Amino acid sequence: MLFSSIPFLYYFLPLILAIYFLVPKRGKNLVLLIASLFFYFYGEPVYVLLMIGACVSSYIHGLLIHRFRGKPLSKVFLWSSIITSLAMLGFFKYSDFFLENLNAISGLDLPLLGLALPIGISFYTFQTLSYTVDVYRGDAQVQKNFISLATYVALFPQLIAGPIVRYTTVEEDLSGRTHSVEKFSAGISRFLIGLGKKVLIANQLGELCDIFRRSSDQSVLFFWLYAIGFSLHIYFDFSGYSDMAIGLGKLFGFRFLENFNYPFISKSISEFWRRWHMSLGSWFRDYVYIPLGGNRVSKGKWLRNILIVWLLTGFWHGAAWNFIIWGLFFGFFLVLEKFFLGAWLKKLPAFLSHIYVLFLVMISFVIFNASSMGQAFSDIGGLFGSGGLPMVSREALYQLRSFGWILVLALIGATPIPKLIVGKIKSHTTGHKILNLLEPVFLAGLLLVVTAYLVDGSFNPFLYFRF
Repeated sequence: MLFSSIPFLYYFLPLILAIYFLVPKRGKNLVLLIASLFFYFYGEPVYVLLMIGACVSSYIHGLLIHRFRGKPLSKVFLWSSIITSLAMLGFFKYSDFFLENLNAISGLDLPLLGLALPIGISFYTFQTLSYTVDVYRGDAQVQKNFISLATYVALFPQLIAGPIVRYTTVEEDLSGRTHSVEKFSAGISRFLIGLGKKVLIANQLGELCDIFRRSSDQSVLFFWLYAIGFSLHIYFDFSGYSDMAIGLGKLFGFRFLENFNYPFISKSISEFWRRWHMSLGSWFRDYVYIPLGGNRVSKGKWLRNILIVWLLTGFWHGAAWNFIIWGLFFGFFLVLEKFFLGAWLKKLPAFLSHIYVLFLVMISFVIFNASSMGQAFSDIGGLFGSGGLPMVSREALYQLRSFGWILVLALIGATPIPKLIVGKIKSHTTGHKILNLLEPVFLAGLLLVVTAYLVDGSFNPFLYFRF
């Protein structure tokens, strides 16, 4: 079930909200857990058992780590929890990748398993890992109530597309969260803004990318439209889902951390990754990079640590070589910035450093979205006219006219400009009152337009099937 779907918007969510606020406080986590398991069952009937298994494993391992704290067995159970979680992720997500590569290297013909990828497994696996590690470190109290821990792991607002919510972030909310009209209204506003970003911007850009892939009338202009369009598509799709998750969290009294902070205004790749998918970046920093030694080691080991983190970052996104190359691509430029380019970038005029970042990010997402490395190289070559491509084609001009307005809207929306304008208006008393009156009208209109798009059966892809 997708957030951007009629069943979720008009059946599932209103029903769950009604039940949730009718039951007493002690029953709210149970309502959320049942709702979350049903939400997952709706799309993954069999794999809901895998999720329940992940909850049980985390619960038992947490208790055992706590029970033997300060003794060797505590570390044994920590590693048992890590191996169990990674084994489930590896088996379901990466089995065929390793079998394909083993066959290619050895000449064997081992049959592939052909397993469907459980939706959201990359997200909830990292959440269970962070819980047991934090309990072992003493950063989190062990959760002795299974319902509360399972609610954290399975919580549907952030289940299928993040952000990666750590247990320490919601530890207090699981037992003592509060509700208010202000928090609820803020949650509705944030959810609808994210829904609009997903349906009205990301989906339209996704349709442009789909048209490009099906077209035989290619040109340099069309390749650039595709590359820019996909970069904006993945941003609005992912940040839109994060907005919806944060908004839904507010509806149920939870506080999720921000996941995006206008990454396209960055002036270095290092800054870009401080602003893009922040929950993933901080997770790898705290649970991989720092335990490896971070930057408090020799330069050789520091380089090793950076490359390990970015190899894993790429591999986390998908079981294919293009994801690994995508991660190492960023790792390479981060190393360059730390050792060579950093000081030079600070001296550049701001617009040149922005161009540097935007160009590299665009190239990275061309690699990210390719079905193979061969296609990635072909797409990158197409940006520069390889193979005698014409500069312009009839279809490229047609699609530019059709999608130009959404590209311009997306480019502006990816910057803080709209937020700054709203903030400027709200800084005046009259403007603040007018916006307060107009906001409900705007949000109601936004929901109406989104509903029209969804009822019409407009293009509505789910990017996270690959994760």
